[in-house]
Amino acid sequence: MTNVIVIRAGGQTLALGLPERGMPLILGLFEGVGADVSDGLPTLVQPPLRHNGVDGAPPEAALLPTGAFGFFGWPALSGHRDGRDWTLLFAGWGAEERPGAAVLRAVDEDAGLEIALHVAGTASGVWTMRSEVTNLARTPFALDRCMAGTMAVPRAADRLVAHDGGWGREFHAVEERLGLGAWLRESRRGRTSHDRSPTLFLREADGPAWGFHLGWSGNHVVCVDPLEDGRRLVHAGELFEPGEMRLEPGDAYASPALHWARAADLAAVAAAFRAHVRADVLRWPGGAMRPRPVTLNTWEGNHFNHDQNDLIRQAEAAAALGVERFVLDDGWFGRRDDVTSSLGDWAVDRRKYPDGLGPLVERVTALGMEFGLWFEPEMADPDSDLLRAHPDWALRVEGRPAPLSRHQLVLDLTRPEAADHVFAQMDAVLSAHPVRCIKWDMNRDLAAAAGEDGRAAAARQTRAAYALMDRLRAAHPEVEIESCASGGGRVDYGVLSRAHRVWLSDCTDALDRLAIQSGAALFLPPEVVGCHVSASPNHTTGRRHSLAFRATVAIDGHFGVELNPLELTDGEREELKDWIALHKRLRPLFHGRGALFRHPVVDGRHVHGVVGEAHAAVVVAQAGQMMRQGPDNIRVPGLPQGRWRIAALHPAEPAFTRSTRERDAVLRGEVAATADELAAVGLPLPPLRPESALVVELAAEPAK
Repeated sequence: MTNVIVIRAGGQTLALGLPERGMPLILGLFEGVGADVSDGLPTLVQPPLRHNGVDGAPPEAALLPTGAFGFFGWPALSGHRDGRDWTLLFAGWGAEERPGAAVLRAVDEDAGLEIALHVAGTASGVWTMRSEVTNLARTPFALDRCMAGTMAVPRAADRLVAHDGGWGREFHAVEERLGLGAWLRESRRGRTSHDRSPTLFLREADGPAWGFHLGWSGNHVVCVDPLEDGRRLVHAGELFEPGEMRLEPGDAYASPALHWARAADLAAVAAAFRAHVRADVLRWPGGAMRPRPVTLNTWEGNHFNHDQNDLIRQAEAAAALGVERFVLDDGWFGRRDDVTSSLGDWAVDRRKYPDGLGPLVERVTALGMEFGLWFEPEMADPDSDLLRAHPDWALRVEGRPAPLSRHQLVLDLTRPEAADHVFAQMDAVLSAHPVRCIKWDMNRDLAAAAGEDGRAAAARQTRAAYALMDRLRAAHPEVEIESCASGGGRVDYGVLSRAHRVWLSDCTDALDRLAIQSGAALFLPPEVVGCHVSASPNHTTGRRHSLAFRATVAIDGHFGVELNPLELTDGEREELKDWIALHKRLRPLFHGRGALFRHPVVDGRHVHGVVGEAHAAVVVAQAGQMMRQGPDNIRVPGLPQGRWRIAALHPAEPAFTRSTRERDAVLRGEVAATADELAAVGLPLPPLRPESALVVELAAEPAK
């Protein structure tokens, strides 16, 4: 007998079956919260007919399948008690149901374990799953694997889209065709990573798409496992090093959350994820997002060269441009003149700031800007007062080399005394000054990271970093946090439930940023993505780009400036001031008021935009030289009914290669089109030169 549990949320109905023993069954996901689901559904969802199969084998499409009783796929839950109790068979399933959610519980009395599976839906159409395992016995249990969740997808969903990349080239969306075997991606870097984001999408050739994201900032595993009937199970969860997750009697392991969605296509899944971040993941000071302040970050303009008087002049120049937040980056503390020293010594460097940070902070705030400050709380340099006093506070394996990266060691935040020390130093700085933003950096991977007990500590370290963030936010609720990890090394929903924006990449080159930001838009809304206009030539690639191209690529994100404003020419200063003003005018539209859309990249052309009630904006950027003679028309979906026309172009004279009289008439706003025409036919824009871009503003004609 299988009991059917029905969860209705976000316009969908999820049906799960609770067996007498085994794991809960995935019976189906139906469109509409009023879908009619009967007790006979388990009879329709039958396992495949097997020749020479195991009698009574469990159905394959289960939440967290355990294996060992005729399921021969990839186990989502496994462990043992000194080599025994490795065959897990839970029974006595019960459900605690509430609107839009359920907690499923069962016990394996022989193995001495209890399991709880938390399943919930959201109004955005994204579902979450997380698991919890408790050791009920009197001896320790080694938990080798415990996925956050599992979901079944149909055999036709065999196109996989995942993020590939590395430092400076993060979040490149790459599509591949799934083959016969399992698809497996693991990260042991101790952070989300630049190259192995815990995010993937599956889509059918001409049908629905599925998206999966693990909200976790540490080691992780994502697996797509084929079943005998052609379907696939998608698993995602934390990855444990050997012996890392040892449950003592009475201990419980609680997984991070797996976020997943099914929608009509990949664009609709991405839209659901972006809405989910806005509604369910972010926790804004005061309970609601305020306009994202235009930011100047001092790193690329100054590096470790901190001259207080010069920085005050930079702040004055930034305020004149319309900048709203001034963030002082690395180099203000200890004796920090380069990357080799002082991490962990979070006291103001009196050589650079004889009177402390007060004069700079006071001038910044007097100019009407917020003040932000860079920290790297999880790291320490061997050349620091901290590690000279407490050399045992670094994560290391006794008797093994302690690998350096960027001249840094990882501070063991699992030690309460180490975490307390870091908190006290940060709290002192934040209490002394009106700091409104922390740029929280993490510039190295975890390698051979063990705690004082000698056991692997990556899982505990990630939770300790979360706890430190939570503690800082509780003590200073008005302070926002930016998650940076050598760029995009820690970008996930786990950290975003504590932070307010992410730094996608240390590469600010506008050409590279096109692909980086496009890939990240699959699961992030623009207001949480730091997008800065940097100097030309770019400090990472050496490329030279027009200010219009650099600003247009950054226009829809959390806009900022990553340069020394004193080095701008008068013409550049006026032009950048205009771009900042345009961003501020479009900011409410891009950051929540409008409906976002993004088209696939075709022939090097990136197109995305936002639609409001009477105002729309479309960003068009051309990467390389086009192969074809002319681009496709720009379709603008979702416009309210009525007639629309082009209201403005930015820059006013885009870098078109050629045009026609008819196209020029459209560009001048002389031609009006209906919403249906713009969605189906689109705007016939001329082709752009490589590495150029424009913003097209559309306005609705007043109703007659």
